[in-house]
Amino acid sequence: MPDSTWLAPVRPTSGTPHAWGENLVLHGEPWPLTLLARLGHPDTHQPEVGRLATRLFEYLFSKVASAELGTEVQRVPTRMTAKHAAEAYEGVMIPTDQRVVVVDVARAGILSSQLFYDRFNELLEPSGVRQDHMFVSRVTDAAGTVTGSAVAGAKIGGTVDGAVLVIPDPMGATGGSLCEVLDHYLRAGYGRPARVVFVHLIVTPEYVKNVHARHPDVRVHAIRLDRAFSSAAALALPSGTRRDEESGLDDHQYIVPGAGGLGEVLNNSWV
Repeated sequence: MPDSTWLAPVRPTSGTPHAWGENLVLHGEPWPLTLLARLGHPDTHQPEVGRLATRLFEYLFSKVASAELGTEVQRVPTRMTAKHAAEAYEGVMIPTDQRVVVVDVARAGILSSQLFYDRFNELLEPSGVRQDHMFVSRVTDAAGTVTGSAVAGAKIGGTVDGAVLVIPDPMGATGGSLCEVLDHYLRAGYGRPARVVFVHLIVTPEYVKNVHARHPDVRVHAIRLDRAFSSAAALALPSGTRRDEESGLDDHQYIVPGAGGLGEVLNNSWV
């Protein structure tokens, strides 16, 4: 996907070191890791689970906006400028004339996408910010094993050509659903985004492999990468070093340790 002229490369960020390449950014700092551990605890339910998820996606929004939007040096007057005519703030800022499309992948992604949509509207010119809605379901076989994903419904407000396409969804297990969403835009003729960003609380090695096999240019931001079923040798090294020995999914392709069906917990619905 070609970059627009105002899109800068992702800027350095602190977090968890890994060997998966520059298109995976893990924001494994103590504050979000602590809240994420509380979010996944079996005693955490609504309304606390909603509050914690909101705090974590607020954190991720700040990271994604700073890393993925274009920047430029701007000069902005302050309240002191009238007293000191030559003085004004001058520094790196985010131009407001950038186009962003946020995608809600129902149902787990409802909270996170609405939060990102609201924050982009605060940061940028609202006329350049849009939210689309898609319903994507896992496809399983008779044994309950996930075999793929399918788009069951979509409400898309127009082209994504030249925009930053952002899909915030709590859990990145296999990557099939979000890749299917992106493929839907590309197949249906909605144009090619300047950049695609997937945003999660937790991802797995399987997710990273699958997403970047299908769409190598997608930028993934997450707080944690879970790999409970990896070999001891792989666990002793940064993730991605011995990637063929890494796994974070059980037989039904749920993340372990994960957060335990976060879509169900967020919505108080176990269907």
